[in-house]
Amino acid sequence: MTINNFKAMVVSEIEGKEFKREIITRQINDLPEGDILINVKYSSLNYKDALSAIGNKGVTRNYPHTPGIDASGIVIESNNNNFEIGDEVLVTGYDLGMNTAGGYGNFIRVPSQWVVKLPQKLTLRESMIYGTAGFTAALSVYKLLNSGVKPTDGDILVTGASGGVGSIAVSILNKLGYNVVAATGLTDERDMLTDLGVKEIVNRKELDDNSGKLILKGRWAGVIDVVGGNMLSTAIKSTKHGGSVTCCGNIASHELSTSIYPFILRGISLLGVDSVHCDMSIRLDIWDKLSSSWKPNNLNENVDEVSLERLNNKIDMILEGKHKGRTIVNLDL
Repeated sequence: MTINNFKAMVVSEIEGKEFKREIITRQINDLPEGDILINVKYSSLNYKDALSAIGNKGVTRNYPHTPGIDASGIVIESNNNNFEIGDEVLVTGYDLGMNTAGGYGNFIRVPSQWVVKLPQKLTLRESMIYGTAGFTAALSVYKLLNSGVKPTDGDILVTGASGGVGSIAVSILNKLGYNVVAATGLTDERDMLTDLGVKEIVNRKELDDNSGKLILKGRWAGVIDVVGGNMLSTAIKSTKHGGSVTCCGNIASHELSTSIYPFILRGISLLGVDSVHCDMSIRLDIWDKLSSSWKPNNLNENVDEVSLERLNNKIDMILEGKHKGRTIVNLDL
């Protein structure tokens, strides 16, 4: 298969430290080095993609650049015997879409160490409904379960529950028999969250404690926190004895103010979740679970499928905190 050029979203830096996004034609030879060339069929939208798309140098150092930290597609060229031409594969994490040209283009070239063969019970489209958001949600659940939190221990709080990570975490927890309490700032998402299996919905303002107290009444057996900041601090202070809190996001803030008391008086655990450099053995185990026992019955609901040309509006929405559910990008549209 001979390929010369392809369509991609490219973010460029212009004078005055401003950035512009446009759909242009790129050359295959412009792609970085790597031993696997993939024809991308689907990608997805994550908060990190939106930051890259507006020129955030903390995510992407050099421009022009093609964002997209997720990609699924078909192997076109391979210099690794573990992958054959025609294999269906997916890539999430590592440097894809950050400083390596990402999934918002018809082709990517990456190291084979980043590539996961698509599980048999998962389609390319479904893998991007999960994407990094779904994988992060599953890794959060994985850590919560491994810390010993059981369905019989009590309520599990999920913050940012109407977003990509939160909504998938809710779906997985519900399938595993946990009682989920959802925190969200989007008051019109009650029906969506109820459909996902949430037992109770609270406004995030109720979980933003500014009393100055070092510890609060124990409410949660476990917490999956997506937003960080004071909401994470409040969750830590209100987790019950022996409970665990996972941390994977900083939409509210990257700063955390807490005390030692929840840890030494209640023995709670704070579990960091890094989906970028996750060990491949764990990565494969989680993708296997996402394709089988953890696969939500409603995976294909609350999904908006867009073309590259329609992605700009979604990027703006996620930056404004108005995005809900999952947005996937069909590169063939």
